[in-house]
Amino acid sequence: MTLSIANLTSGYSGRAVLEDINIPAIKGGSFVGLIGPNASGKSTLFKSLAGLIKPMAGAIQIDGEDITNLKRKDRAKRVAYMPQAFGCNALLTVFESVLLALKQTSGWRVNSDNLDRVSDTLNALGLAHLSSRGIADLSGGQAQMVAVAQTLVRAPEVILLDEPTSALDLHHQLSIMTSIRTEVGKRRPVVMAALHDLNLAAKFCDRLVLLRDGKVLADGLPADILSLSVIGETYRVETDLEQTQRGALYVDARLPA
Repeated sequence: MTLSIANLTSGYSGRAVLEDINIPAIKGGSFVGLIGPNASGKSTLFKSLAGLIKPMAGAIQIDGEDITNLKRKDRAKRVAYMPQAFGCNALLTVFESVLLALKQTSGWRVNSDNLDRVSDTLNALGLAHLSSRGIADLSGGQAQMVAVAQTLVRAPEVILLDEPTSALDLHHQLSIMTSIRTEVGKRRPVVMAALHDLNLAAKFCDRLVLLRDGKVLADGLPADILSLSVIGETYRVETDLEQTQRGALYVDARLPA
């Protein structure tokens, strides 16, 4: 399975936010980090891929099939999107909310396989202890992890996660990213995550796409992208790409003198 984006222009009310976006084939089993400063177009790209915004031009292809004109329900079976702002029905438990997310694309009759998939997803994300907790009783970080579970449980071909770690402490950031990495290896979807933490991107992603002002500035391996001078220019900082004793990459960033 591959996802590719060709000559995509998209935006709101006739105003282009993204212009001529080209992202060559992303193979199934890839974890791609979408990086770039605020207002660079990351959320607009995800909404375009998910069918929430109709592109002005260009093509979005899965295995060579252009999905830009698919009905939203049909698109949702193939592409799952977790936005930055997410809402949950306060009357539901965590388990029920994840089950509801699954059934939105697979019919409403519940069977044992559905229940097992929800349980497996919650276990994988370390959320099993919250299964019977009401959504309204969760902290912001817990609710965010449940939103990730609601996205992963659907097992689509393409998973889009808009800042999946933004409300999480360090332990839960690593837990969520590790779980996503495991999902990529096991079921082999394409996963794209918008990330502000470049070190998380370096640690977990196979490939990085750098956006700025609605255009792709760079696309490639984390070691190659994070060593470019355009990283510092884009974020208006000075950076050095370093390596830990264990061989992990990290970005040492500082404000200009």
